[in-house]
Amino acid sequence: MTRTTDSAGGTLRVLAVDDEKPALDELVYLLRAQPGVGEIHDAADATTALRVLRAHSIDAVFLDINMPGLDGMELAGILSEFANPPAVVFVTAHDDRAVAAYDLGAVDYLLKPLREARLAEAVRRIASTRGTPAPIADEPGADPNEVIPVELGGVTTLVPRSSVSWVEADGDYARLHTSDGSHLVRIPLSALESRWQDAGFLRVHRSYLVALRLVTGLRTVGTGTVVCLRADGNTAAVELPVSRRQVRELKQRLVHGPRQQWTGQ
Repeated sequence: MTRTTDSAGGTLRVLAVDDEKPALDELVYLLRAQPGVGEIHDAADATTALRVLRAHSIDAVFLDINMPGLDGMELAGILSEFANPPAVVFVTAHDDRAVAAYDLGAVDYLLKPLREARLAEAVRRIASTRGTPAPIADEPGADPNEVIPVELGGVTTLVPRSSVSWVEADGDYARLHTSDGSHLVRIPLSALESRWQDAGFLRVHRSYLVALRLVTGLRTVGTGTVVCLRADGNTAAVELPVSRRQVRELKQRLVHGPRQQWTGQ
């Protein structure tokens, strides 16, 4: 059995899926309070969810992971094969599946008990993915709180993108250099380049992705060029090589990007 309700004034059409009725009722209640959400459907299992998705146009699915039969991860995998897949937000009590969730292209990963502020953040993120590209991170309206799950010793830590100064390729992994230290994540540098290119980051070298907000200048070293990044929290100031083919684009992004200040050669 499914229900359809409406939220006041919103435009997003969402589907909430959870096999536990109290959790599902709470999720629907919180979604109804979100100004960006319009039509709300709910389902108690993946099979019912697929029936709803066949019958209605859905922009986003808020999805539990541990469910009988087809679980949330398996359902998300099916949704990713849709010609126009809905955005997926996992809502779960388990923090050990975040990496797998983001590998499936999840927009967000919310932990129970659900907080209204985090749900609102997820709704804003979905709205941005359904419309224009994400703005530069330093601009008003940008979402500085996109997170990357980092697993260490069985504990998953969510590292905000806004804390990342630069990223270094490490084989099929990437090392995030952040304001509170460095973190190795199972994400190729190319994936982060694609995901963050409209959020104030630029691939300056095959091994490096940098936050443009921290660039203080470019400097010639021998026959090459390095980009200078200022210190940020526990991340020290650093100079990183810039490949020749990226020098022009880096200069253009620095000159024309909002609020960027730099010292030329």
